[in-house]
Amino acid sequence: MARTSVRLLLVDDKDRLLLFVSHDDSDGHPYWYPIGGGIEPGESLAETAAREAREETGLSEFQLGPEVWRRRATASWGGVTYDCREHYFFVRVAAFDVDTSGFTENERETVKGHHWWTLDEMSATDDRLVPRDLRLLMGDLLVSGPPDELIFLTT
Repeated sequence: MARTSVRLLLVDDKDRLLLFVSHDDSDGHPYWYPIGGGIEPGESLAETAAREAREETGLSEFQLGPEVWRRRATASWGGVTYDCREHYFFVRVAAFDVDTSGFTENERETVKGHHWWTLDEMSATDDRLVPRDLRLLMGDLLVSGPPDELIFLTT
């Protein structure tokens, strides 16, 4: 099943990236990923970004930055395999306390926590980060800023 989604790279004023954690259905290992979710019928990418930020973090006012990456990957959850087509947007925000009270029932069941990650923490963890090269990609983004051309990720 095809699923188009928006992912937000929420980076605070300390250059920390907000990630959620879930556990892999196949092996139980934790994996961390940027906030976001599927596009609802009739929504634009920007509308999805605003809705997902509000629902997942309580953040309602922010400036949507540029789309920096696109990723296509296969993922399975809830017994369904998805052909994921993800749009990643870079968003600078002031540090804030995350409010997950807007989670859907599925998110309440599957998201096990969140953390504002530094690049050093990303380098030191044994947990899986999604996308796979997230630490290197974020390092480039924080040093050089958004790329001139969209980057297409394979994993």
